[in-house]
Amino acid sequence: MSERLWAPWRLTYIESASKPEPGATSCIFVDLPAQTDDRKNLILFRGQTAFVMLNAFPYTNGHLMVAPYRHTNDIAELNDDELLEINQLVAWCTRWIRNAYRPDGFNIGVNVGRAAGAGIPTHIHWHIVPRWDGDTNFMTTVGEVRVMPQSLEDSYDRLKAFVDEAHP
Repeated sequence: MSERLWAPWRLTYIESASKPEPGATSCIFVDLPAQTDDRKNLILFRGQTAFVMLNAFPYTNGHLMVAPYRHTNDIAELNDDELLEINQLVAWCTRWIRNAYRPDGFNIGVNVGRAAGAGIPTHIHWHIVPRWDGDTNFMTTVGEVRVMPQSLEDSYDRLKAFVDEAHP
């Protein structure tokens, strides 16, 4: 028997994500930073060469991504400035998440290419996923369903307060 977990609030995002705007590159890591509504686009912080955004399809609340503005899928194409800033942003993300959510640990990584599990294989990006002792349960291990106790908007606001405090 197949179980269903209904999440009707996700339909608006899913439908908009599947319809790129005219002239868009169809890459969220290029298109969204080109816009100005950071809250709507879940962008928490803008650096010189890279930025931080909340994952719209998170594994846990507070799941962040760091990506360069420059469109590339090859880590070897990133220059020293991009690599330095990305690593600084990853470190800052752990601080922001730690302050906002008090996790017991983190999964931090980058999937390069579809074969490695990249959901968006055309643009390299890092994932920072907060983890808690015992955060896997029946729903995630057997039911293959994630239960998110907080909305994306509330998660954004919670994290943004710590981002703004650290980087006014």
